[in-house]
Amino acid sequence: MKIGYARVSTSSQDTALQIDALKAAGCETIYEEKASGSKRARTELEQCLKSLRKGDVLVVWRLDRLGRSLQHLLEIVNELETKGIGFTSLTEAIDTTTSTGKLVFNIFGSLAEFERSLIQDRVIAGLEVARKKGRIGGRPSALDEKQKEMAITMFNGGALKSDIAKHFDVTRQTIYTILKDIEK
Repeated sequence: MKIGYARVSTSSQDTALQIDALKAAGCETIYEEKASGSKRARTELEQCLKSLRKGDVLVVWRLDRLGRSLQHLLEIVNELETKGIGFTSLTEAIDTTTSTGKLVFNIFGSLAEFERSLIQDRVIAGLEVARKKGRIGGRPSALDEKQKEMAITMFNGGALKSDIAKHFDVTRQTIYTILKDIEK
């Protein structure tokens, strides 16, 4: 059984074009939704996915109607595949019930994974360059070196960590972090 899913982002948009294409493709049931693709929780999509059974085919007009991102789309289609459910995108002519369709979809997945790896590599390289230039990531320290030394002196003099934190108007965790090395 072919089940369709149509979505537009705003209530002022119309799903008529998608509905017509899904009906022409032989969809017996069509779930229609007016919600942004960036929303994680889409009621009609969730209902549509729950209604699918082994041997069914989920049909969409275009890939971007289904997933929030390529990664989200891949997650949905991979989940469908594990349940024995096919997937078809009419505009991109992708049909995972065929060998060619599976190949094309897996190429999309591989490209997405490759892109994520490239981004990760660039981030790591950028952090390394920043470290070589003396920049350290993270939030700036709440206390300067002189204040840290004073906090240690106060602690060694018997002051409670909570009192030291109040004195410098910082959290106790800040004081714990400063004192962790001297308590060892």
